Amino acid sequence: MSTEPFGLAVIDKPAGITSHDVVATIRRSLSVRRVGHAGTLDPPATGVLLVGVGRSTRLLRFLQGTDKAYDGTFVLGSTTTTLDATGEVTGTFDMMSVTPDEVAAAAASLTGEIDQIPPMVSALHVDGRRLHELAREGVEVERAARPVTVAAFDVELVGAGTWRFHVECGSGTYVRSLVDDLGRALGGGAHLSSLRRTRVGRFSIDDAVALDAFTAQGRGATLLDPAAMVAHLAQVRVDAADAASLAHGRKIAVARPEEATGPVAVVGPDRDQLAVGEIHGTGTLRPDVVLATPIATTPGE
Repeated sequence: MSTEPFGLAVIDKPAGITSHDVVATIRRSLSVRRVGHAGTLDPPATGVLLVGVGRSTRLLRFLQGTDKAYDGTFVLGSTTTTLDATGEVTGTFDMMSVTPDEVAAAAASLTGEIDQIPPMVSALHVDGRRLHELAREGVEVERAARPVTVAAFDVELVGAGTWRFHVECGSGTYVRSLVDDLGRALGGGAHLSSLRRTRVGRFSIDDAVALDAFTAQGRGATLLDPAAMVAHLAQVRVDAADAASLAHGRKIAVARPEEATGPVAVVGPDRDQLAVGEIHGTGTLRPDVVLATPIATTPGE
């Protein structure tokens, strides 16, 4: 039986490295080939990055769509090529007369269900190329606006055109675009100056471990159980016989939980995480991801 580590690492990503760098560092530290992350953070940004290890990487897709929270700062009065402080200034505006009430009202107008154009500096693909790759080549392409949800956008003046903000939003929201839209709504411009992700789904910055502290533990680093990765899903418990069927990828009959509106997490008699699947029709569960290992049997059993 494989002794490869598996589970979830909640990392406090430091500034100056990519999310892929974090994955590569953990891969080396744990000597594990399969490592991935849910929800990219740009190199200047810090905060919560969810990293799946070993066979748990197969559950990362169920974390991709969870909501997120951010704290940060922006500068009112100038725009940049990247919509943040790493880019070249593209415009300056006299916005010293803008009042805190006006900024707060503009931020409030950008909450709820809104349409947002993704920035060129993003990982989205267009014709097989990532937008940020095209942006580095000086190419700008047309991007269609996409619906996103912003539950909260709170702002506070901290002095000399610099503002502190807190954002709670759904998956797919670009905070740098939100800041850019805010500047435009006020008749000028703005750009993101710092960003820290404080929550992804149920995992907050209080749950996160600094990358250096995590890797210092080597293969002894603590990983959260895979069940934590799908704790936000409705749960179905099955007996030993159904657990064995799931381990072989077979469909089973289950009762649909009242709260189930999508994938469900399946746990066995010992509350161990077995699979994630969809319930179809009158109660047939088809496993999409199977974590359980089939139990070896001898001929005749």
